[in-house]
Amino acid sequence: MRDVALKLALLPVLAAQGWRARKTARSLDAPEGARSGVVGQGAPLRLLILGDSSALGVGTRHQRDAISGQLTRRMARKRQVHWTLNAVSGATTAQTLARLKAEESGPFDMAVICLGVNDVTKNETLRRWLGRKRALCETLRGAYGCEHVFVSGMPPIGSFPLLPNPLRWVLAQQGRRWDRALAVMLGGMEGCYYVKAAESLRPEQMSEDGFHPGPQVYAMWAREVMSEMEPFL
Repeated sequence: MRDVALKLALLPVLAAQGWRARKTARSLDAPEGARSGVVGQGAPLRLLILGDSSALGVGTRHQRDAISGQLTRRMARKRQVHWTLNAVSGATTAQTLARLKAEESGPFDMAVICLGVNDVTKNETLRRWLGRKRALCETLRGAYGCEHVFVSGMPPIGSFPLLPNPLRWVLAQQGRRWDRALAVMLGGMEGCYYVKAAESLRPEQMSEDGFHPGPQVYAMWAREVMSEMEPFL
């Protein structure tokens, strides 16, 4: 309710700023490189990376610098990783859940979920978002056999240079509230783990569009995911 009330109060300004940001935003292509593969030696492990443009690696030129490449290289030091990337720019949690059911057959041993910003910018409610996150985790755990699901927290929207204030401030406040609620929900779910995002980012760490991560951020993110995964590898 707080998110809705705040947005309604500032609706004319936020709408104008959102329109302007979309018009001026530089459109970045998805990075080159394979979206599935096998790396490393040792006991096999099946990994699914699922999500939006951040999962896709927008902001980098090649998948080796995106979350898929950064993470699988680290995992390959311990296991033979059979990995699949299923990600679409602009995807919400609801759209990703539908895409998972339509496109993937599994099974997978581990999954990494990278979603949230599009739900915020497309006026989803916190209750529905948490419900869909829960459904996504439960589907991965049940229908796809994932023993461990790692869910990335909300990124620091207040660090996105593309967004002007007060739009940036409003979305940042909402993102922080959603992130806290997500961490609490995942704390009560078996086999599901919250991966904390950076508290803030410097402009030079972001991509040239001022909205997506740059390679340095993807490397930081991969380290955080790996630190949560490591006890189970």
